Amino acid sequence: MMPFVVGIRFRPAGKIYYFDPGELELPVGTRVVVETVRGTEIGMVVVPGREVPEEQVTQPLKKVIRVVTPDDLEKQKENREKAQEALAVARQKVQDRGLDMKLVDAEYTLDRSRVVIYFTADGRVDFRELVRDLASTLRSRVELRQIGVRDEAKILGGIGPCGRQLCCASFLSEFYPVSIRMAKEQNLSLNPAKISGVCGRLLCCLRFESELARTPDALTGEREESEESLDEEQVAFEEGPEGGTGQEDVSSGPVEKESAQAERPPRAELPGCDGTGDCLRCTSSDSCPKDSRESETGGGCEPR
Repeated sequence: MMPFVVGIRFRPAGKIYYFDPGELELPVGTRVVVETVRGTEIGMVVVPGREVPEEQVTQPLKKVIRVVTPDDLEKQKENREKAQEALAVARQKVQDRGLDMKLVDAEYTLDRSRVVIYFTADGRVDFRELVRDLASTLRSRVELRQIGVRDEAKILGGIGPCGRQLCCASFLSEFYPVSIRMAKEQNLSLNPAKISGVCGRLLCCLRFESELARTPDALTGEREESEESLDEEQVAFEEGPEGGTGQEDVSSGPVEKESAQAERPPRAELPGCDGTGDCLRCTSSDSCPKDSRESETGGGCEPR
């Protein structure tokens, strides 16, 4: 039997985690209190209750504790203020110790049993003494978590070179590999300044737009086939059942259609025609490599 779960997200555009709703009815948009490995936290239901395969669930499956109360929301607001204070204290201590790390954000769990501080660094940083110092100052368990520059952009948010909100901060819940080949497939400039995001890495949109860039190949093939069929229909209409033209030559005067077609010289002998087919219209459309058509003026070929 597959477990019945709800999907909960803790940050905007963050990863979705599954929890057991128990007997609670939790429609999408409901804010709930759940127990995580870090402690009690507030999240929002983004996936309604449903059964999922066992392999998609991380065991042990934790239960939703309750729907949030006004006291929970007030406490969450206070925690956000305290987190900014803790971040300021941590930044000062990092500066005092001369550590090569950049603090990005901090957050408390709902019960304030733990404060998580996110930072970026070029390499590994020995912050054991810093953790002990912060724990004694903040009187709480401190967890320093190193993240990448893409995660930093996701947390801080911002506006991309396209003028819209960053994809990672608005709807991308996970990061996927992006390669320069994806930019080549879309015929984009390979200038790093043109295809890099605010994080300094390749634009995330190169990946999902690369999948769309492959689609026009198939569409182009269908369009070429449809154009060929239209050309054949137009040839049949213009030539008529006997191979003669279905349109009168406006420059030939009151001449019968069959005689006008018979008197007209071959395509390569028309004035101004070099026989290459590089013209606007041509009398011999069957042999023209560029599928040209008869000149509307009847006076030979016109350059494109």
